[in-house]
Amino acid sequence: MIHAGPEPARRCRTPLLVRSRRSAARRRAYSPGGNTVPAPAPDLSDAPDAPDAPDSPDLLGRERAHLSASRSALRAMREDVQALDIRDVTANWVNAAVLESQIEERVKALADLAHTPLFFGRLDYLHAVGAEEAEGAAGESFYIGRRHVHDTDGDPMVIDWRAPVSQPFYQASRQKPLDVALRRRFGYTAGELTAYEDEHLSDPTETATSSKLLQAEIERPRVGPMRDIVATIQPEQDEIVRSELGGTVCVQGGPGTGKTAVGLHRVAYLLYAHRERLARTGTLVIGPNASFLHYIEQVLPTLGELEVKQATVADLVAAGTEVRGTDPADAAVIKGDARMAEVLRRAVRSHVTLPTEPVVVVRGSRRWRVPVYELVEIVEQLLARDMRYGAAHEALPQRIAHAVLVRMEEAGEAPDDRVQNAVARNPAVKAAVKAVWPQVDPAKLVLRLLSDAEFLAAHADGVLSADEQKTILWTKPARSVRSAKWSPADAVLIDEAGDLISRTHSLGHVVLDEAQDLSPMQYRAVGRRCSTGSATVLGDLAQGTTPWATASWADALHHLGKPEALVEELTAGFRVPREVIAYASRLLPAISPGLAPVASVRESPGSLAVRAVPDVAELDAGTVAACRESLAHEGSIGLIAADARIPALARALTAAGLGYLAPGEEARAEARLTLVPASLAKGLEYDYVVLDEPAAVVDGEPDERTGLRRLYVALTRAVSGLVVVHAAALPEQLARS
Repeated sequence: MIHAGPEPARRCRTPLLVRSRRSAARRRAYSPGGNTVPAPAPDLSDAPDAPDAPDSPDLLGRERAHLSASRSALRAMREDVQALDIRDVTANWVNAAVLESQIEERVKALADLAHTPLFFGRLDYLHAVGAEEAEGAAGESFYIGRRHVHDTDGDPMVIDWRAPVSQPFYQASRQKPLDVALRRRFGYTAGELTAYEDEHLSDPTETATSSKLLQAEIERPRVGPMRDIVATIQPEQDEIVRSELGGTVCVQGGPGTGKTAVGLHRVAYLLYAHRERLARTGTLVIGPNASFLHYIEQVLPTLGELEVKQATVADLVAAGTEVRGTDPADAAVIKGDARMAEVLRRAVRSHVTLPTEPVVVVRGSRRWRVPVYELVEIVEQLLARDMRYGAAHEALPQRIAHAVLVRMEEAGEAPDDRVQNAVARNPAVKAAVKAVWPQVDPAKLVLRLLSDAEFLAAHADGVLSADEQKTILWTKPARSVRSAKWSPADAVLIDEAGDLISRTHSLGHVVLDEAQDLSPMQYRAVGRRCSTGSATVLGDLAQGTTPWATASWADALHHLGKPEALVEELTAGFRVPREVIAYASRLLPAISPGLAPVASVRESPGSLAVRAVPDVAELDAGTVAACRESLAHEGSIGLIAADARIPALARALTAAGLGYLAPGEEARAEARLTLVPASLAKGLEYDYVVLDEPAAVVDGEPDERTGLRRLYVALTRAVSGLVVVHAAALPEQLARS
């Protein structure tokens, strides 16, 4: 049952109802970054005026008072940080600059977002957290929110949703109440608390019902960037979010199952639980394109995390390589094949030649000679260790110098490390290293492979067929690295070659979204960025729309270098209405046989409409009319069409006086319609979607399966309603009931 109240006063300054009387040591246990032993929230039973019964009309007022007091406390926390004087605690200007930057970031993290509720729920425990039931300790109450807030005495007023004491808010049920007597959810309008809803989880007489506030939050109109789901995380999602940092998790999730949000909230949780470690090693979110990254970029800041970087795979591998070209699909598939890693390894190692002359080092009046056979042994030992090429290049002169020092010691001298380093820099040694183990430039290596048929054949023998080699060779070789029109697949090859020469820096944790679209070589590129860390891999095999899309998560995780990763599947849908997902799921047998369809928890009769227009000449008008009807609803509108149809629809919308946005532009109250090419629709969501000519979406791809997958993506972007407008016959798989 939802308890609602009148509109709240705009200037509620009611003080905190009661102050906790617990010890300071126990209070500190609640603070982020401290021991995660829960600390007490205000104990309302100690207040002079005890709270009213659950159905009391004054209870909503009391909750509003706590919200107002919590906001005041957050403001005081921010002011305390702003007032810090660091003049007497910094030794020099460098320390001062670092501290100032940290203070600035802390101030940003403590910002009170006006339209973002400070807390969204409350837990009342039967017993004091951490106490034995036999002790008879009174229960405690905790307000659960996006960040920790405490008063001037350090008493917690809002508990961070990531703290262990908050977990039962997501995990408790009537079957497993986890010592929770009451779970309260709050409803907000424009940032103001307007309603609450109670579940007495330990009361066997109360009938279980679905949460209307939870449903309302899921269905709240979407205008602007993606928002967090911290108030609506489901138990199966919460388990993934709180998985340990050391393990890699792969999440297979159909449209609307919340996999992207789960991945982002997992980053926020890991930063809370392992902040110092990840501050040293770094975190990264990888998305399919810039529009997608712009769409999700506000989720982590609203959760108080400002330091997580975002990038596409193209961004990762583009360092020093200007991508100006494209590959035919067949060439891109071969270049993205994992076999290219072996071709590159052979090509890099081919630069090593065995010594044919001795090395003679002159120091003063003495000449020290290292014979050929010993030099050969040194080179073969380095090759056998399979070191990175660059590391071996750096080790070789030291190995030769060590051989010289052995001879010096045998002659009665006492050389030290300085002598060895001097010998390693001797011109004779440097000349030998240059001849035997020369430096290799990754881009020049790939340029030669793609330009020189004989060089490619020598290193692709037994790996690529003659036809495959011919497919990836440039018909018109570039003269230099700078003049080459590198493709995205070429940039990945250069990145692979670069890692064969010198190790790629590894981060602490990487989130990879829309992972089903990556090639094996792209997986390897991402895997290098978390080789000593962990990853969260997110995707849906049914939404793979590249010619090289992965066939299974086992294959993908193998190429990522994380074969031991745990694969979790989310099948409950919370975004797409049941009618819409059932319609789109007609395509599953053709695009991903054996994959379980999403079971939507949302019934929304009338959410799907399929409209046929008499002929192609009326298609634009029919689509524009559907957009105009959708704009009568609240929320964002997405017009999705085949890429080739975008110019015609842009002209039709302009002629009809309907302004529109491009993907990545933020929707506003006065501009809610976005014109979306089907190729950019993945990962986006809109309250209402108009899909133009499904057959054109399918025909715009190189093969039918990829086209049907692209259509599946387009059909599943709607939160509240979908209108399909078509002049041509619907694809057979979709028309079949």
